[in-house]
Amino acid sequence: MNLFWDQWHALPENVVRQKQAARLQKFLRDVVLPFSAHYKKIFRERNLTADSIQSLDDLAKIPFTSKADLLNTPQQPDRFRDFILVPDERILSRRPKTICEALLKGRAVVRKNFEAEFRPIFMTFTTGRAAEPVPFLYTQQDLTILATVGKRVIEVCGARREDRMLNAFPYAPHLAFWMTHYAGTEFGAMMFSSGGGKVMGTDATLRIIRKIKPDNLIGIPTFLYHVLSQAVAEKLRCENLRNIVLGGEKVSDGLRQKLHELASELGAPNANVLSTYGFTESKTAWAECPFPADQPSGGYHLYPDLGIVEIVNPKTGEIVPTGQPGEIVFTPLAARGTVVLRYRTGDCIDGGLTYEPCPYCHRVLPRLVGKISRSSEIKEMNLDKLKGTLVDFNELEHVLDDAPHVGSWQLELRKKNDDPNELDEIILHVQKIDGANETQLSRDLSERCHKIADVHPNKILFHDVQEMRDLQGVGTQIKEQKLVDHRPKQ
Repeated sequence: MNLFWDQWHALPENVVRQKQAARLQKFLRDVVLPFSAHYKKIFRERNLTADSIQSLDDLAKIPFTSKADLLNTPQQPDRFRDFILVPDERILSRRPKTICEALLKGRAVVRKNFEAEFRPIFMTFTTGRAAEPVPFLYTQQDLTILATVGKRVIEVCGARREDRMLNAFPYAPHLAFWMTHYAGTEFGAMMFSSGGGKVMGTDATLRIIRKIKPDNLIGIPTFLYHVLSQAVAEKLRCENLRNIVLGGEKVSDGLRQKLHELASELGAPNANVLSTYGFTESKTAWAECPFPADQPSGGYHLYPDLGIVEIVNPKTGEIVPTGQPGEIVFTPLAARGTVVLRYRTGDCIDGGLTYEPCPYCHRVLPRLVGKISRSSEIKEMNLDKLKGTLVDFNELEHVLDDAPHVGSWQLELRKKNDDPNELDEIILHVQKIDGANETQLSRDLSERCHKIADVHPNKILFHDVQEMRDLQGVGTQIKEQKLVDHRPKQ
């Protein structure tokens, strides 16, 4: 697949949608409905067939799938299995394509191809902190697609084959690490995978940076911030650093700016700070292309040949017009192994979906534009016993990331005096930078939190770099902990 992904580049929106609808109908008819226990049942209950989907407007006939549908229950202890494609050889053997292949190449080749398409050989897990991890199975075809989309991410980010890349995602059965690994092999560039903080730690990662002088540094934002902060403290130089590519967490404008400043102190003032967006259930991720530091992002460049992205009203579930905010919903068009249709991510994007050319790289492909926030991170906190306050931690995260004189931080929720019957408290832990005055910074942070979330932290505690690393679990957790809830479980 080439840079502009076959014939999908520069197609008008209506043509893209027509091609996606045709591909979805074939995917349902040949792959999903014959072999998915869950969707076979769902379509039968609603009297639907593949022919019921004639256009993308007909997607509304298919019910949403959410993480709740994937979680085990006492009645269904292995519920995730219902979403795994289990092929029926009798159905496969009756396909005209299979018959022709058997006649021309023999039964052994047919069986080998069946196994490559349908036999699960790899597994990742969801990483949500609020629910148990859910396994997602891949076949060889899925791994081929994973390598392809990984290569596309690298292309969109503007990497070169002669570049040296450092994959600092944590070594774990999660999408980010393995997609980056396969991206390197498919793209053909030198990729060193450190395993992140849990495997090699900050000091060893810095030794690797000294050794290979990466052109591209790839990892979780919080961990890379710690690594680059330490690199600056040790007066390390990495003048050839061109791209800092982030995944696994949201990236605020303030955090981008701080990473730009750290890169400048390392001797790379023109380094791009780029974000990716992906989730386990999609088996893919999308990237921003390079853009000027003083300009807004061009958004996440999608792959219309491999999946359909809808934006829906998070309350009603209705599809919203192009360019309008809403919740991101994803449907694959070529997946095998575990397959979920119309998956509600719980992620809301404020700029919606656009088909306009990217203002920076000029690719004419669908893009997700604007800030992404996770609806599941809006939590009800009874901050007094008479009236609850709805706290949007997405907004608080942006406020704290954007705050001047703040390096890393953590919000801790706990009960006053550790008494389960007492009031809730918010404690803000902060690593200050630039020699800021603690009294003035405390006042500023408290006012910022109140202005956005209508709450004042009960305490603001300052810590040095090592103390903040310990609090956030740098090197011990898959994702660094920026929000922790130490209240007793009800």
